[in-house]
Parts: sequence; structure tokens; C-alpha cells
Amino acid sequence: MTASRDLVRVATKNRQRIGYRRIVQLLVYLVIVPTVMILGVAIVLMFLGEKYNLVFGILTAAFVSAVGTGVVLVLVFVRREANLSALQADFVSKVSHELRTPLTAIRLFAETIERAPDEKTRHECVERLITESERLGSRIERLLDWGRMEAGRKVYDLREEKLEPIIAETAEHFRAMAVGSGVVFDVTSEPDVPPVLVDRHAIVDLLLNFLTNAQKYGGSPPAVRLRAFKAPGGQAVLEVTDNGGGIPRGEHRRIFEKFYRIDDRLSRSREGSGLGLAIAKHIARAHRARIEVDSAVGRGSTFRVVLPRWSSRTEGATEDRA
Repeated sequence: MTASRDLVRVATKNRQRIGYRRIVQLLVYLVIVPTVMILGVAIVLMFLGEKYNLVFGILTAAFVSAVGTGVVLVLVFVRREANLSALQADFVSKVSHELRTPLTAIRLFAETIERAPDEKTRHECVERLITESERLGSRIERLLDWGRMEAGRKVYDLREEKLEPIIAETAEHFRAMAVGSGVVFDVTSEPDVPPVLVDRHAIVDLLLNFLTNAQKYGGSPPAVRLRAFKAPGGQAVLEVTDNGGGIPRGEHRRIFEKFYRIDDRLSRSREGSGLGLAIAKHIARAHRARIEVDSAVGRGSTFRVVLPRWSSRTEGATEDRA
């Protein structure tokens, strides 16, 4: 079933590429080639020296420039529409997969409860139903949160916070999420880390995105470290390190694009919507922070968030317009 969906997806993308190429070819044959020829005639007329030829040449050159500008704009908009269409197809496919998994589990446990012969089995199924319902709700909330970020309607409540409680809360959430996964998790928070002006829940979400990625793509067993320390310039730094296969340097920028995953064949065997790092980038931008990536193939990855000094900021609620 998965193979057939992949074939349909590939066929759809191929049709989109073919349609885009045909539009480009038509523009080249019907517009660009004649326009270049007219431009050549206009240049020749301009250099003949006669008054009327000069005026005609200038007018022709202006017309050709306008046509050329129009062709470039058409190509840009057609390419944009083609990319948007491909992105929408990927979005529907990945979101459907993300929501189908917990829904399938919920249906399975509901059917098991109906046929369960003993109270213990029913109780276990009810617990799993609650877990899967929370998982489904979390994924829907993530999609809605992403929509608010994209629309610029996400509001961040910035307050002065110490990083130790934020690190502790993040570690507690991550340990609960990683139960039974075999991950080796280490937390370090240096005592001299300065306070920061942040939306606490947003920063916790950012760190959890980094931590779940580190667990997902870590080694065997995955070893993940969360660290908070003070940079030489006085900024507070949050750092997540893993022992995975690393990220090629050429992919460091692209991994923050929405729905982008380095190896799509590998991503199908691992859960995720491809939005985690894109959401982290939005959160960092709203806090005027920067994200640094230190990774290479074969030596793991380190994601670092450098937060600005809070004293130079204005406290209060801010709206993300990025």
C-alpha cells in the first residue's frame, strides 16, 4: 500500500515538472526567440544614423524590454505556483500519514476493548487510548500552531525567566516522551547563566523539537545531551547534542524549511511531520535569537540557540510577524 502511494506521488510530481517544462518551452519558442530577433533589428536601426530609424529603434528596444520583463515575471509566478502545488501535495500526504497512525491505534484499542475477556486488558487498552488521543491532539495542535506562525498571528508572552526551571521542565517532558526508547539523556545547566526574556512555553517547545530530533536520528542507542551555559559575549546559550550520523554541510540551511527531510526514504520509517525545525526557527526569530548548527557526516549534530540579553528588550506580549 505504501509503495503504491509513493508511485502515485512520484507520478504527480513528474506531471507537474512536465507541465512546467512545457510552459517554459512555449515561452521560449513563441516569445523569447522573436523578442531577441526584434531587439537585434532595433539595435541595427539605432546605429544606422537616420532620425526615424533612431526613434523606431528606441521604441522597439523599450517594447522588447517590457516584453522581457513580463516573460521573467510569468516564469517566476509559474515556478512559484508549481512549487506551491508540490508543497501542497506533500503537505496533504504527510499530514494524512501523521493523523492516520494514532487514529489506527485508537480504532484498534477500541475494538480490543469490545472483545476483551478480562478487566486488566480493558484497563490497559483504555490507558493506551488516552495516550493515543493525547498524541493525536498534540499533532493537530502542532499543525494549528504552525498555521498561526505562518499567518503572523502567533503571540508570545515575553517574561524574564531563569533558564534552570526551563531546562528542568524540558527535561521532564522529554523523559516522559522517551520512556522505553533506550535513549541516554544527560542534562547540564551551568550556574552563571544569565536570565533571559522569553516565552517559557515556546522555548520549551523549541528545545523539545531539538531533543526529539536528536533521539530520532541519534546513534544506537541514542545519546542526547541538553546543556545551558553562558557565552563569552554574555548571552545565554541552549545546546542539544546527539551521537547520530550527522548532517551534510550542504543541508544545514535546508533542514529548517517546512516539510523538508534529508532522506525521504528514511523519513518514512520514522515519525514526524517535517515541521519541528521550521517551528524552532520561527520561535527563535520571534525571540531575536539565532540558531547555530554544528554537524558533519559521521560525527553527530549540535543545535545551539543563542538568546540575546534580556535587559535590552521590552518586556510584554509580542506578536510574531515573521
